[in-house]
Amino acid sequence: MEMSREVNLGEEPIGRLLMTLAVPAITSQLVNALYNMVDRMYIGHIPEIGSTALTGVGVCFPLIMIISAFASLIGMGGAPRASIYMGKKDNKTAEKIMGNCFTALIVIAVILTAAVLLFQEPLLYLFSASSDTIGYAKEYMSIYAVGTIFVQLTLGMNAFISAQGFSKISMLTVVIGAVTNIVLDPVFIFLFDMGVAGAALATILSQALSAVWAVWFLCGKKTVLRLKKENLRIRLSLLMPCVGLGVAPFVMQSTESILLLCFNSSLLKYGGDLAVGAMTILSSVMQFAMLPLQGLTQGGQPIISFNYGAGNMARVKKAFQIQTICCFTFAFVLWAAVQLVPGLFVAIFTNDAQLAELTKWALRIYMGSVLLMGIQISCQQSFIALGNSRVSAFLAIFRKIIVLIPLIYILPALLEDKVFAVFLAEPVADAIAVLTTSTLFYREFKKLMKKEEP
Repeated sequence: MEMSREVNLGEEPIGRLLMTLAVPAITSQLVNALYNMVDRMYIGHIPEIGSTALTGVGVCFPLIMIISAFASLIGMGGAPRASIYMGKKDNKTAEKIMGNCFTALIVIAVILTAAVLLFQEPLLYLFSASSDTIGYAKEYMSIYAVGTIFVQLTLGMNAFISAQGFSKISMLTVVIGAVTNIVLDPVFIFLFDMGVAGAALATILSQALSAVWAVWFLCGKKTVLRLKKENLRIRLSLLMPCVGLGVAPFVMQSTESILLLCFNSSLLKYGGDLAVGAMTILSSVMQFAMLPLQGLTQGGQPIISFNYGAGNMARVKKAFQIQTICCFTFAFVLWAAVQLVPGLFVAIFTNDAQLAELTKWALRIYMGSVLLMGIQISCQQSFIALGNSRVSAFLAIFRKIIVLIPLIYILPALLEDKVFAVFLAEPVADAIAVLTTSTLFYREFKKLMKKEEP
């Protein structure tokens, strides 16, 4: 059976296979995060206007996250289904799924571009732009919106490269864009004196290069699943199950901005600007620390999906077990480091003594249940890998919308220390989510095992 020449998803030892796929995926996640940070560093150093421009561009990021979430809706929903059909030795259907998703990404990109260009000002004010920062925010977002199609194709189609086991090619998609952006940023911002507009232009040109790379590979001879003209016509019977499966990653990504707004509004009320500043650092530490977990499960997805499609439940079970052990081990080490040396993490972001003292205290609370998040992420992403759209979508909504956001407002009403109560919402929600997710996964996986028994 045809598959990636890098790996054999159906036969190689699971542990070695997971590491082969996960290491490039983790590298991609870290490089992507670093290149976003470098982008902000350059903008922050623009003479005279740096701090205001940085704040203006920062206002754009919730909107950018929502745009990226649409790529996850299609790519992260379609890729596992393509892997499952590959496992069933039905590459023809897998190619149809990929072609449908390619067209859907282009349609979504056109709609998003028009929507952002038409409504960017009220949207940016919604995400806390001020009269001082709105000019920089609009300058950046107007150019970024034009490149939406490149963002959609890069993120969405790269998922199909990973799903076939081409982990190194997938990593190169990210690295090519990141390196290009890092090189072009100072050229456009400082050499050509384009300021914020230069940063946006560097970003969309970098994404364009990554998109061309991804599409070129999927049209070439080395790929297993190939983009073909006859598969580009959208068939709802193929596309809608992908959308259903993509709801979970879409919700997980798009609600981050809403979640941060809820935290900030409560902390501003009870702890002022200092507490909001601490929350900025906490969310940055949490997001960056979760990247290896996302990379591990991204590496595990093709293994679980392919072998599930092939009906090899023993390999599915073993892949899930090894993935969960790896995720839990990393999460435990991270939790121990945060509890023992929180100052090490805080020092990366601030040297202000008052802010650092509050943040060190808050970090221990905020990440108090992070040792359990390895189990949570492994189970939740495995639901997606197994094609279970119903449960994966519920879990994505459950933790953030149903549990965490209400707790942000309920706990301060119950506890005397209001700031402590707001930070406490995160570990309490994590503990409830892990208990719910692991229980559901055990029940659903048991059903799958029985269903696949001869």
